[in-house]
Amino acid sequence: MNFNTNQSIFIQIADRVCDRVLSGEYQADARIPSVRELAVEMEVNPNTVMRSFERLQANDIIYNKRGIGYFIASDAEKKIRKMRHNQFVDEVLPSVFKEMHLLGVNLSELTEAYHLYSSTLNSDNYEKK
Repeated sequence: MNFNTNQSIFIQIADRVCDRVLSGEYQADARIPSVRELAVEMEVNPNTVMRSFERLQANDIIYNKRGIGYFIASDAEKKIRKMRHNQFVDEVLPSVFKEMHLLGVNLSELTEAYHLYSSTLNSDNYEKK
């Protein structure tokens, strides 16, 4: 598996689990792969996956049923969306706004680009049905 060098591997694994929740691959209250299974899949040390699981537990995304395994929290999707929304607003948007300012991109251009992008997504979703 390929990892980004700018971020800790355990954080990237935790993000991958969150991606799987958001995509519907991991459902609420469903068991997820064990630490060992995920370590094999991700080609990392089990201790790295364990750190990811500890992070996910601390954020109430997963919970442990002793002797059975790890499960997705019932409200995990909602919590992930809220965390990522806050991260986007706090970390990504300031960079976007700075770049817009430097390049002279105005809000109407951004709005137009967003609507075009959004309509493309909507038409893609419509065609998949």
